[in-house]
Amino acid sequence: MSTAPPSPIHTRTASAADTLKMLVRYKAWANGLTFGSMMALPEGEALRQRPTRFGNMVHTLNHVYVVDDIFRHHLQGKKHSYTARNTDLSPAIGDLWEAVQEMDRWYSDLVDTWSDEDLAKAVHFEFVGGGEGVMTREQIVLHVVNHGTYHRGFVGDLMYQVPFTPPSNDLPVFIRDHYCNAR
Repeated sequence: MSTAPPSPIHTRTASAADTLKMLVRYKAWANGLTFGSMMALPEGEALRQRPTRFGNMVHTLNHVYVVDDIFRHHLQGKKHSYTARNTDLSPAIGDLWEAVQEMDRWYSDLVDTWSDEDLAKAVHFEFVGGGEGVMTREQIVLHVVNHGTYHRGFVGDLMYQVPFTPPSNDLPVFIRDHYCNAR
């Protein structure tokens, strides 16, 4: 897998494929910051039950992983075995981090093979909760990136409750650090 980002976007207009390549790398980078922060918390804080939809930080990020995996299956044209958008139990944080890194590599490797024309291919699937769905490849990748960002925000809020200040993992910071300084 190439870890070099596509050409810096500040020097030319990026194609849609270039933008998706940048976004999946952003997602991997932000996941690294989030997991690094979560693993640096005092013992038990990442699994401490809190008043949030998924109960704790690890289970929240497990939900992101499950949704990423569901859409990986859709992109592969394969059936998945999920009956819900999360598992019943939270995995060990180290195991989840390894699985997330593999997932991030898979998305980066896949998107690296796509041209702008490939992005428009329709993917038909069935939603976990029932019902037929159809999205383009581009829409699926935009969804997994956006979905991860949304839930990392929840985890950041939970970290402030520890209290712990997580590092900024916003897209402009990624662009600044990975593109603008590449001149």
